[in-house]
Amino acid sequence: MTDGTRSASRAPYGVVLVLLAAAGTFAVTMGARQSMGLFLNTLNTATGLGLASISLAFAFGQLWWGLTQPFAGIVADRIGAGRVIVAGVILIAIGTALVPHMHTTLGLVLAIGVLAAGGAGMAGPSVLMAATTRLVPPEKRGIATGVVNAGGSFGQFLFAPLAQGITAMAGWMVALQSLAVVSLLALPAAWVLRGNARQLATSPSAPRAQSTREAVSRALGDPSYRLLAAGFFVCGFHVAFIATHLPGVVAACQLPPAVGAWALAVVGLFNIVGSFAIGWALGRWRMKSLLSLVYASRGLAVLAFLLAPKTETTVLVFAAVIGLTYLSTVPPTAGLVAKFYGPANMATLFGVVMLTHQIGGFLGAYFGGKAFEWTGSYDWMWYADILLAAAAALIHLPIREARLRPRVARAAV
Repeated sequence: MTDGTRSASRAPYGVVLVLLAAAGTFAVTMGARQSMGLFLNTLNTATGLGLASISLAFAFGQLWWGLTQPFAGIVADRIGAGRVIVAGVILIAIGTALVPHMHTTLGLVLAIGVLAAGGAGMAGPSVLMAATTRLVPPEKRGIATGVVNAGGSFGQFLFAPLAQGITAMAGWMVALQSLAVVSLLALPAAWVLRGNARQLATSPSAPRAQSTREAVSRALGDPSYRLLAAGFFVCGFHVAFIATHLPGVVAACQLPPAVGAWALAVVGLFNIVGSFAIGWALGRWRMKSLLSLVYASRGLAVLAFLLAPKTETTVLVFAAVIGLTYLSTVPPTAGLVAKFYGPANMATLFGVVMLTHQIGGFLGAYFGGKAFEWTGSYDWMWYADILLAAAAALIHLPIREARLRPRVARAAV
């Protein structure tokens, strides 16, 4: 790394402030977005549209969240992350506030799927992870991405019971309006995270930065990048199904609705632990091995849940175990993108990987509703989860990642 690149990668406000800004933004965007699943059954009752139609709006949101990320990454790489984050946060607030006023499938697709999800994608992990990678020193990037990821988990832990509590006291419409207002708290973070990746090439000796087209073409031609994207597709399928339908799973088990809210909160709480743990592990083991371990663990957790009696304790324990693996795939996936191609086009390249994640998310959210409509249960979705987890655990093994040098490995201990 050149001196110019090294100095450009240091945060002007300090690493701590950068992490607070990025993690706080992810907490707000992820918390508001992941709490939407709490309102699925309520929306079904209020609109009479049917579970499958409402699931389509949520599923489109998963897809749109992914589609916005490569383009948000391109814009952030060119004009700066701050402006993209501001636009994204405002769209989240508008979309969330409009949900109670939508009574058609198209209206819900617009509010949930286009505005709220699109805004969350613009202020989402591709832009936030790239900004963090740009602003912190290279030796701190592993734990930094873990901290940012933990922020998203904390948002889910905080927002789910908050939304449930406001719903109990003032109704679901007020709860959604409150989430819209709270999301605006992320706006000041845009100032801290402003700037773009082109600033990394400030040294005359730095190599010529690749254009966006060159960077994407190079990545798509790399088998390791394609395998990484395929594995992240599976992650999206898992995460979207659980975020959208876990409250429905709880209801199908004839457990109180509060258990669904607390289950989502527990997922978020334990993903904080998982995010910090994976951030710590990044400097000690190869990232592809960590990803295989996470997916295998997730599949075993689903299998155990299927075989266990469905009690409140079982649901919360399952939520805790899933939480440990829930978004812990993000830091090593982002780390591999940065390791393979550097930070200059990372927002764009990680955005492309996030798109495959959200194609999986679309299928997980939509087919969760269709499976319940067809069979009266979610069992077939759980079977698919197990098979896909096994496939993802295996698909990361051929990725070509250099072994850690013994000196680095010893220094990390």
